[in-house]
Amino acid sequence: MRHTVLRVKAMPLMWTRHHKKRKFGRFILPSLTVAFLSYFSYHSLEGDFGLKAAEGFERQRFERSAELARLVAQREKLEKQVQLLSDGSLERDMLDEKARYQLNLSRPDEIVIFNTQTN
Repeated sequence: MRHTVLRVKAMPLMWTRHHKKRKFGRFILPSLTVAFLSYFSYHSLEGDFGLKAAEGFERQRFERSAELARLVAQREKLEKQVQLLSDGSLERDMLDEKARYQLNLSRPDEIVIFNTQTN
């Protein structure tokens, strides 16, 4: 058995640049990841729409719900007074009371009691 040897033509030498590996190069990606996560974590808690702002929105919603209930009650009271003054159900006593209250008038034989509540 005979062995044949193949000769391969040698390639010319190529010049390559070798970069010196820097120690901080392997920390770039982890440090960018930490910075990215820190930024979004901070803003998810402290931002305009973060968790702390959501608590403020919820508190404001409760305050406004209470104000809405108060205004609805006041409106119902005013609607009842308007109904008493509307056509067909005009009560003379109610009309007389409102007119004297608005004009700040009273009869000489009447006793005036000041009410501190606003109408």
